[in-house]
Amino acid sequence: MDSRSASEVAHPSPTGSASASTAPKGKLLLPASCEPPLPNAPRKQLVWIVFGGTGHMGRSLVKCALARGDLVTDVGRTFESSPEEMAGQHENCLGLLCDVRARQSVAQVIERTLDRFGRIDVVANCSGYGVIGACEDQDEHEIRNQFETNFMGTLHIIQATLPYFRQQNGGRYLIFSSTSGALGVPGLGPYCATKYAVEGLIEAMLYEIDSFNVKATLVEPGLVRRDEPDAEANPLPTWGHFLIKQPSEAYGHSTSPALHAKRMVQWLGDRQPTSAVKCAELVWQLAHCSYPPLRLVLGSYAIESIRDRLRSVTEELEDWKHLNYPAAPETEAAATSATEKNEKDDDTGDSTAEMQETTA
Repeated sequence: MDSRSASEVAHPSPTGSASASTAPKGKLLLPASCEPPLPNAPRKQLVWIVFGGTGHMGRSLVKCALARGDLVTDVGRTFESSPEEMAGQHENCLGLLCDVRARQSVAQVIERTLDRFGRIDVVANCSGYGVIGACEDQDEHEIRNQFETNFMGTLHIIQATLPYFRQQNGGRYLIFSSTSGALGVPGLGPYCATKYAVEGLIEAMLYEIDSFNVKATLVEPGLVRRDEPDAEANPLPTWGHFLIKQPSEAYGHSTSPALHAKRMVQWLGDRQPTSAVKCAELVWQLAHCSYPPLRLVLGSYAIESIRDRLRSVTEELEDWKHLNYPAAPETEAAATSATEKNEKDDDTGDSTAEMQETTA
């Protein structure tokens, strides 16, 4: 995501606004309407918990928050990292391990964070897991694991932290969704289903938590590349926590729609158009802004894909709405005219019959 596409498409700032007038040249800022933190202005030091802090976006977000003076609990996956790897990252960082599929594991992260920092202001969930393959090819274990990680993991995090946020009358959730939470992607069916579920959960929950001064935003990044300075030395695979499943014969031919996601992965390699560093900067601003949006879409690919999908839905509604509405006025007028004509013909027929009877 270059600065032009990000500033003009994803995050327009009104001309003459405070954020537009004070932003350094080339720096991305959220719109002034959400009151983002202004450059060089004093701001509150926030305490973050970043679940999935060892993933693509999680690493960039942790670095961004620490570089700007916030306090962070960086949460890695229990079966991927070791306690030694998570420790000693930064004086303002607490490195922990967690399996978000287990409620007790999440609860321990919350408890350790409160013991270390005394409070929690922002919870970001960057954890996720996906299998690339046709819906029919994915077995029950793979599908359940995606739901346990992506949906139940999100639910465990919310249920473990929301009582605390309610008690302190404030808090912020930054839940990483995906363009796959807004449109179906061939080859990612179950993964899309988990993201659709997360989007429905957060959108419904917003109505329930607004009176407690708790805010939530769904972050929907497009195709994100790692562009941290140490990205080449980073052992994380290019596509992070995605597995590619060998297709069955029915879905294995080169032009199969089910192989769309796999072809996209192989074609892009490390050329994803959206910058993880720039995304992290905007998400950090999101935590400090006063009026966060329900969704933050990042990258021109994400914006165009979601816009096309919404346009398709709108067009389909227009094509079929006639089944649910009264007939158009001109149709009603034509029907009325036909009825009047029939009545007139009946009256004419009766009069003719009477005249014939009188003559006889």
